[in-house]
Amino acid sequence: MSTSFPFPRRGPVRLSFTVGLLVLTVFGLVPAVAVLVVSFTNLRGLPYLPVDWVGIENYLTFFSPAKWADSANAVGNTLVFAVVSTVVQIVLALGTAILLNRPLRGRNFVRAVVFMPTVLGVTVTGLIWSLMFNVSGGPAASVLGWFGGESAFFGDPHLALALVIVVQIWMVVGISVIIFLSGLQAIPTELYEAASIDGAGGWKAFRFVTVPMLAPSITANVLLGIVNALQSYQLIYVLTGPSNKATQVLSLLVYVQGFGGQSGTTLSQSQGYAAAVSMVQFALVAVISLLSLWFLRRREARL
Repeated sequence: MSTSFPFPRRGPVRLSFTVGLLVLTVFGLVPAVAVLVVSFTNLRGLPYLPVDWVGIENYLTFFSPAKWADSANAVGNTLVFAVVSTVVQIVLALGTAILLNRPLRGRNFVRAVVFMPTVLGVTVTGLIWSLMFNVSGGPAASVLGWFGGESAFFGDPHLALALVIVVQIWMVVGISVIIFLSGLQAIPTELYEAASIDGAGGWKAFRFVTVPMLAPSITANVLLGIVNALQSYQLIYVLTGPSNKATQVLSLLVYVQGFGGQSGTTLSQSQGYAAAVSMVQFALVAVISLLSLWFLRRREARL
């Protein structure tokens, strides 16, 4: 037996892997298969109603002309929300991490402040920004009023999605900053010294040393950002409600169809249709994540 093996016997390792696989199966695979099965039924939230097998009817309904306007709107909002929030988050987090990696006075305090929104939670974050953009006396409304303007903010269909994206970035950028900081601190200083000897300035050192060495961190942040944005609905629900078409995304559509709209009403609940929408969302998340991973891994190899 190799002396580098971390356990004296293979039994504990096999037991650990077996328990882990069992937990993953019970709490991951089984619910996923159950959702897939439910998507082929007409299960509803009302008790004592018969449940029938309807095949792909829920999927056909999602892509039907009667539903396609809402479906396409949700898909479009989801893609815009995911792409814009992820790109801006990565750029902002990288710049912040580079700044906080320098020997600045009070940088540990600033790091804590940057990371703080991550631990506040969706409800607290939603409350803070709802008060910030309150149309009747909020700070944003007051500043806008100084210039003779007014806005409904989260109630404005042309502005609501952009504001939600801003709040999303503010809430999750701290995680990306921490990941980038870890990557920056792992870069050997000898590489920068060698680049300096070769005459590389700040931009060239960033382009040919920092970016290649941060490639794994960039990949991790991009994937986390995309998956998190594609599955996020809680923040949108808190800020704009469940029925605002301007901010309707697939995950929120799943919630509304599966658990009801305003105040949990069950009038329009359909767990079967919600499960079908969630499977469409799963396919979208899987395709975008795999394509992103493929592209980023190839870029890592080139760097």
